[in-house]
Amino acid sequence: MIRFYNTLTNKKEEFIPINENKVNMYICGVTPYDVCHLGHARAYVTFDVIKRHFTRSGYEVTHIQNFTDVDDKIINRSIEKQITPLELAETYIKDYFTQMDKLNVLRANSYPQVTQMIPQIVSFIEKLIQKGFAYDVDGDIYFAVDKFNEYGKLSKRKLEDMRMGARVEADGKKQHPYDFILWKKTKLNEPQSVSWQSPWSNGRPGWHIECSVMSTNKLGDTIDIHGGGQDLIFPHHENEIAQSEACTGKLFSRYWIHNGFVTVNKEKMSKSLGNFFTLTDIFKNYDPRVVRYYLLTQHYRTPLDFSNEALNVAKTTLQGLDEAYSRLVAVAGDSDKNIINDNLIKIQQQVKNALDDDFNFEMALSYFHELKNLILNNLSGDIGFLKQARYVFEDICEGALGIKILKPEVNDELTDLLNQRNLARRNKDWKQADLFRDKLAELGYKIVDNKDGSSTLVKKI
Repeated sequence: MIRFYNTLTNKKEEFIPINENKVNMYICGVTPYDVCHLGHARAYVTFDVIKRHFTRSGYEVTHIQNFTDVDDKIINRSIEKQITPLELAETYIKDYFTQMDKLNVLRANSYPQVTQMIPQIVSFIEKLIQKGFAYDVDGDIYFAVDKFNEYGKLSKRKLEDMRMGARVEADGKKQHPYDFILWKKTKLNEPQSVSWQSPWSNGRPGWHIECSVMSTNKLGDTIDIHGGGQDLIFPHHENEIAQSEACTGKLFSRYWIHNGFVTVNKEKMSKSLGNFFTLTDIFKNYDPRVVRYYLLTQHYRTPLDFSNEALNVAKTTLQGLDEAYSRLVAVAGDSDKNIINDNLIKIQQQVKNALDDDFNFEMALSYFHELKNLILNNLSGDIGFLKQARYVFEDICEGALGIKILKPEVNDELTDLLNQRNLARRNKDWKQADLFRDKLAELGYKIVDNKDGSSTLVKKI
């Protein structure tokens, strides 16, 4: 039984799908106006492990994730770069896939883009106007929040208590300060390439409307799970609920999952604070495997404080797992998925239980390390156990957690150098043995000497 925290109800709940053994999941995607950063990585690695767990638990998962490929930020950046907004968006959509592939994030079933859904968005807005939930002010269309009685149910805010504040733009056109725009009339200085005809004006969609349209278009009026970062709870997800349920008259999403912020020195990572780290820059110094491991070291709902020290700890820890696996492969050879060893069965179940209980990555990792210790303590033991242990290691590492395994590499040059180094050690020629060790280090390998006198090569990360 999978249970997890539902932001809508503020409590853990048993997951009961709309359709048996199926999960419809919509995850808010990026606005591609710049390269991906660590906050993106945390969100999409989080939902990748969640998706993997549902799949491994026997569910058929349909995962939709959008690209907001028309937006004020995209338009402004495209003007700076003297290219079209769509060219700019395409550049950073490619960057998204490049970085997520490095992090081993599985692809969604579909990635709809705003520019591909304009007719559906216009139709959706027309319905809201017809039902009295939206109004036209000189070609700009706004959603009237006071017409939707449950506004605030996700963020737990009461409309009557809301006041003009830092997150609400003063706009004299609005009937209520928290009304939000559904359709923006094109301004004179804006490019026509991102302007479309509508019954009200030539313009483009507002931010929030796109996700409601894409979700209902791809997955139906009511979905199982909607997800994103905690910063999207208000206003984005609150507004999605309002416009979706106003339009369809049905519950929009049964469960809401939100991952925590990435912080730097306990402050939320943001460009405005200058504590902003792109994945391109991080990957110059750290293997993406290390970054993915680091992102799983805290519960997904808690803040994750970024530092080089934390990444270095993750790197050392992951290297230890790599060493254990390389030594296991050297002894066990092939894997055996017919698991009959009680200790291995117990660890598999513990990992599953941890993920069943609000997707507790941190706890799952702790059981994974118990497996590592069990392997290291039994390398000279029963070969049948070791073959089973190899399968369990691979199943947890790559299957459940999505951390690519660093497979041991064997070629003639490496084998020859290792054999010569072992011969020098047997002859007590320590100087020559060290030379071969250093040569292997230059090639990116470290040597692990085993108790039985054998040696194992491990790729350094």
